[in-house]
Amino acid sequence: MDSNTIVILLIIGLLAGVVSGMVGIGGGILIVPALIYFLAMNQQQAQGVSLGVFLMPVGFLAAYQYYQSGQLPFKYSLIIAITFIVGAFFGAKIALNVNEVLLKKIFGVFVFIISLKLIFGK
Repeated sequence: MDSNTIVILLIIGLLAGVVSGMVGIGGGILIVPALIYFLAMNQQQAQGVSLGVFLMPVGFLAAYQYYQSGQLPFKYSLIIAITFIVGAFFGAKIALNVNEVLLKKIFGVFVFIISLKLIFGK
C-alpha cells in the first residue's frame, strides 16, 4: 500500500466519521463511493471494506455523546443491532452473487430514492 492510498483512506475515514457523527450515516453513503472512485475498487470490495469498518467499535464515542444527552433509546439500538446481524449475513450472500454492474445500479437507486425522500419528505 503506497502513501497516497494511506492518505486517501485516512481522509475517507475522517470524513465518514464526521458525517456519521453529524447525521448518523457514513458507511455506505460515503465510504463505498469514495473507495470506488478514488481507489478503483469494485462494488463488492468497497462494500466489504465498509462492512469491515463495522467490526470495530467505530461509533462508540459518537453513540456515547448521544447517550449522554438522552438521545439514544438503547433498547431500540439493541433490537436493530441483533436483526442487523442476520440481515447483513443474508445481504452479503446476495451481494456477492449479483453482477457488479447490477449491484452498482441497485446501490445508486437506493441512495437516490432515500435522498429524494429526505429532501422532499415532511
